[in-house]
Amino acid sequence: MVQYGSWTLYSWAMRSPGQRAGLSRPVVVTAARAVLDDGASFSMRAVAGRLGVAPNALYSHVDGRDGLLDAVLDDLLGALPTPDDGDPRAGLVELMTATHELLLAHPRLVPHFVARQGSRGPNAQRLGETMRTCLAAAGVRDRAAQDTAVRVLVVHAIGNAALGAAADGAPLPPEVLRTTYAAGLAWLVDGALGSAAAPERRAPSVG
Repeated sequence: MVQYGSWTLYSWAMRSPGQRAGLSRPVVVTAARAVLDDGASFSMRAVAGRLGVAPNALYSHVDGRDGLLDAVLDDLLGALPTPDDGDPRAGLVELMTATHELLLAHPRLVPHFVARQGSRGPNAQRLGETMRTCLAAAGVRDRAAQDTAVRVLVVHAIGNAALGAAADGAPLPPEVLRTTYAAGLAWLVDGALGSAAAPERRAPSVG
């Protein structure tokens, strides 16, 4: 075995195909997002072609097509801010409005959010917990109620954005989507927060 200091030919032989190609997970995810944003058919071969490597080189960094797609969707959510502490309703509206704007900026990724029923991964989990924190601070402390509210708000954001990403027919213009989304978001947030206060507003039974 030829040795050069702490680096050896043996260590080179033990590197994975992806490592030998000079790849990293962020590089692979960025290339995959570019393929999706360009509207190209999404496959491991398409991503590998964009990077100029063999498809097997990608498997050192992702599990496969679905794993790579989930990584792209979750990576996109990493751009969303965490609302400042303060008014929990305002924080919830701020976060969901930013989510909607992010989806509008990447219309070709929206169908994949629909197909994958949202996103998986650490960024999606962080955003879900942020939403639950806002809901709890606003009085919605039941976990099941929080989970329902999170699902409804996420579906509203993805569903509205999907109307601007229609492959057939005329997609709605962004200004229309923003107006209808904001109105619907206000109703949904007020409904979720109002449901927590509803028991307190009921008149006590008599007799």
